[in-house]
Amino acid sequence: MKLFFTGEFKKNYKKLPTSLRKQTEKQLGLLVSDFRHPSLRSRKMVGYKDVFEARVSRGYRMRYVIDGKKTIMLTIGPHDVGLGKK
Repeated sequence: MKLFFTGEFKKNYKKLPTSLRKQTEKQLGLLVSDFRHPSLRSRKMVGYKDVFEARVSRGYRMRYVIDGKKTIMLTIGPHDVGLGKK
């Protein structure tokens, strides 16, 4: 699986503290190797077609779409606020 990053994801990633960037890199590696890895706690988002959410840390999530053999990373941020839920 190949990852593609939207401008929003890149912008939000740059704003993350160094420790969260490292955790994001680890989680992205897991996403590429097995998007169902338990550490990711991936799930389909309610109210969205083909949009998934995965855990970066306890308070941060990343949102993505799987399209065949590519994964498009949409955004990353604090749970709820960063993902447009509030």
